[in-house]
Amino acid sequence: MKSFDELYHELLIRQNAEGETPLKEYDPFHLDCLLHPEKYPPVIHINECEKCAYDQVCQNSCIFDAIERTEDGRLKINRSLCVGCEACIEACKKGNLAASKDAIPAMKAVREGKGPVYMLVAPAFMGQFSDRVTPGKLRTAFKALGFTGMVEVALFADILTLKEALEFDQHVQQRGDYQLTSCCCPVWIAMIRKIFHELMPHVPAAVSPMIACGRMIKRLHPDAVTVFAGPCLAKKKEAKEPDIMDAVDYVLTFQEVQDIFDAADIHPDELADAEKEHASRAGRLYARTGGVSQAVTEMVNQLHPNRSIRVRSEQAEGTKACMEMIRRIKEGRTEANFFEGMGCVGGCVGGPKAVLNVEEGTKHVDAYGGNAKFRTPLENPYVRRVLEELGIRTVEELLTEDGLLTRDFS
Repeated sequence: MKSFDELYHELLIRQNAEGETPLKEYDPFHLDCLLHPEKYPPVIHINECEKCAYDQVCQNSCIFDAIERTEDGRLKINRSLCVGCEACIEACKKGNLAASKDAIPAMKAVREGKGPVYMLVAPAFMGQFSDRVTPGKLRTAFKALGFTGMVEVALFADILTLKEALEFDQHVQQRGDYQLTSCCCPVWIAMIRKIFHELMPHVPAAVSPMIACGRMIKRLHPDAVTVFAGPCLAKKKEAKEPDIMDAVDYVLTFQEVQDIFDAADIHPDELADAEKEHASRAGRLYARTGGVSQAVTEMVNQLHPNRSIRVRSEQAEGTKACMEMIRRIKEGRTEANFFEGMGCVGGCVGGPKAVLNVEEGTKHVDAYGGNAKFRTPLENPYVRRVLEELGIRTVEELLTEDGLLTRDFS
C-alpha cells in the first residue's frame, strides 16, 4: 500500500497528466485528507500507533493539549485545539504524524477559478527556491501555474507596522505599560489566547499581514481565489479561524510549492523576470526574529520623534523561550514595553516547512531588506496607494478602521 507521501506525490503528478487511470493500493483516509484538508487539523494522524515505546512523547510535547486519549486508549488530535506548531511531528519517532497538505485542492481551485487567482507570498520567500530565483522569476512561475498574479505580503506587513506603531503610541503612556505584538505569528497569539489569556488586553486587535493581504484582494475582487505560501504550518489553522476565514482560501507551505513546481516541471530560475517592488525594508524583515520590533521602533520614532517613552523591545523565539518571556512579563522581571514572540527559532525563516535552513533564510531576508527602495512604511508610496483604495485618508485612521485590519479576539 502507498504511504501518505507517495499518494500525495502521485496525485500532484496526475494533475498534470493527460487521461486518468484508477488509483491503486492507497488508504482511503489518506486520500480524503489530501482531497479535503479543511476537514482535518493541521497535523494528521496518518498511521495507527502500536504500543508506544516513547511514552506518548507526541502528547507530552503539545503545549496546547490538542492530543487527547479516546475511550479505547488511542490518541486523537483535537481539530479545534491543534495550532499546527509541529512539535508533535518532530517528537514522534515513528513517523505516525504528518502535516496537512492543501496542494491538491488549491491547484484545482486555480484551474477552475471563475475570477482572478492570486498567490500571496510570505516575506520569508527570498532564496527558498534557489539563489537564482528572483521575486520576478517567481511571479512568472506562478503565472505559468495559472495564477493571475503574485502579491508580496510584506507590503501588508508595512501597513500593519503603521497600525502597531499607532497602537503603541496610544496605549503605552507611562512606565509599566506594554504591548504584545499581534502581527504575524499564529503560534505566539494562540499561546497568549489559550494559555495566558489574562494578557489579551495588551494585544492590539490586529490581523496578521497574511489576513490583511487576503482581505484587500477580496475587497477589490470579491470572486478572487487567494492562496498563501509560507514556511509555517500554523498558518493553515489561522486561515480557518472563524473571525478571519474570509481572507485566504488555501495555505501552502514552501515545501508544497516546490512539490507543485516539480510535478509541473516548472523551473523558476529559467523563467523571465517580471520585476516589481512594493514593500519597504521594514515589511521585508518581518520574516526573521527582531524584524517586527525593529520595524515598529523605527515607525514610532518617525511618527513621534519627541516621544518621552521610547520603544524598548524584547524578543523571544521558540515556544519555550516565548513562555519564559511571558512569565517574566507577569512577574515584572523586564524593563521592555514591546514584546515580540516567534513560535520558531529564527522567526518565520525558521519555520518547519521552509526549504532553507534558518541561517541561510535569514541571510537572504536581510539582503532583500537591505536592497529595498524604501526604508519604512511611511516612505513607501505603495502603502499610501493601498490606504487610498480602502478610503483611508490619514495614517491615524488606521486606529479606527474596523473592516480590513482588525479582528475579534473574543
